[in-house]
Amino acid sequence: MRLLHTSDWHLGRSFHRESLHDAQRAFLDHLVAVVRSEGVDAVLVAGDVYDRALPGLDAVALFDDVLHRLADLGVPTVFISGNHDSARRLGVGAGLIGQAGIHLRTDPGECAEPVLLADQHGPVAVYGLPYLEPTLVRERFGLAKGGHAAVLGAAMDRVRADLAMRPEGTRAVVLAHAFVTGGAPSDSERDIAVGGVAAVPASVFDGVHYAALGHLHGCQTLAPHLRYSGSPLAYSFSEARQRKTMWLVDLAADGSVTAERVDCPQPRPLATLRGTLEALLTEEAYAEHEQSWVQVTLTDAARPSEPMEKLRRRFPHTLQLLFDPEDGGAEPSRSYAARVSGRDDLEIAEGFLRHVRPGAEPEPDELGWLREGFERVRGGADRKADLAR
Repeated sequence: MRLLHTSDWHLGRSFHRESLHDAQRAFLDHLVAVVRSEGVDAVLVAGDVYDRALPGLDAVALFDDVLHRLADLGVPTVFISGNHDSARRLGVGAGLIGQAGIHLRTDPGECAEPVLLADQHGPVAVYGLPYLEPTLVRERFGLAKGGHAAVLGAAMDRVRADLAMRPEGTRAVVLAHAFVTGGAPSDSERDIAVGGVAAVPASVFDGVHYAALGHLHGCQTLAPHLRYSGSPLAYSFSEARQRKTMWLVDLAADGSVTAERVDCPQPRPLATLRGTLEALLTEEAYAEHEQSWVQVTLTDAARPSEPMEKLRRRFPHTLQLLFDPEDGGAEPSRSYAARVSGRDDLEIAEGFLRHVRPGAEPEPDELGWLREGFERVRGGADRKADLAR
């Protein structure tokens, strides 16, 4: 069975205020063309279809259009909701849409209810595990406590129990939206850690033949049966060196997997440039980036006059300007955003306590209160969003 694995479309997202609508449309055109030309038997979309819970009308129109085109091809497609999606909104009409071969898996309670496919070698059970926020789903899985690893492990236990009841030789495919240990993040993913470690061990997916992962924006292979497709477009300059692709996966009769990458069309190259303003404006080495989307870090000892205006004369698509004086300068070498990059909310709060109380470490009770507070705030916000839906 030939599967096309993609994820993290983030429909409706912009790139430093540059619209990506046309680029996202071009990607979806490409996806449909690949399904047709490569003889794809099923499409797997591993979450973050939209960039936000309340997507704009243009983003909804893109999604609606690709649903109709995939249904017209008669190729089964399985979607799960990601941490950016509103599971309730994405799942509206799932029963009716499923009759057209488009399967929306957004309800955690349906983790063990697979989409059943078949080829000449027998059945393939495709299980869709939507993004599982621990504070919202623990009770549904019978857990008193636990984080991402616990809830995803409980969901996979249900998957394995269902699979054990299937005919011998049934091959199993799982879609999941999570941060699996060993994966490499980018700056553009929304942090899913609150008060603890977000990563889940790869062993959670033991017992299935292929796990189509979403959430991390770089295409990567954690094991032959465990892969991230990555996002089809770059959503931050940290992705400048990433090759944006989908996985074309062949699932053999014995459940073994072979896969190849299919490149996605890109609207414009990305470049991260560093140097003095004069060097950037005059040196020939930078000529190849004149039509790229550009992030510039200026290293001048003193901040130049009107740097963005001057840079855009040579690099008209300069989108981000940073300053990092090589001699240290009078200003901090890194922005606040850069100093806290990669740290979760709890770590930032701990850093604040150390900053206002030099030499004093946060007390264990204080850390407990902070952790509880962040979890309650996040859980409360998600519940309010559900009620609003």
